[in-house]
Amino acid sequence: MSLAANASRLFRGVLRTPLVSAAKQVATKPPKHPITPLEQGIALTTLFATILGPSGWILCHLEDYKTRQ
Repeated sequence: MSLAANASRLFRGVLRTPLVSAAKQVATKPPKHPITPLEQGIALTTLFATILGPSGWILCHLEDYKTRQ
C-alpha cells in the first residue's frame, strides 16, 4: 500500500467526527463561585509579575550581559 493510502485510512476516523461536538461542552450559565475584584486584581498582578518580571530584569541588565569580564 502506498503512504497516502495508509495516511488516509489512519485519519479517516478523525475526519468523520463532527467539529461541533467540542462546542457542546461550553456552559452559558453564570459561575457557581463569582470572583471578587480583589481576587481578580491579585491574579492579574501575579500574572503580570511572573511574565514581565524576568523580562524586565533582562532588559534592565542588558548592558551587563553584553560585556564579558
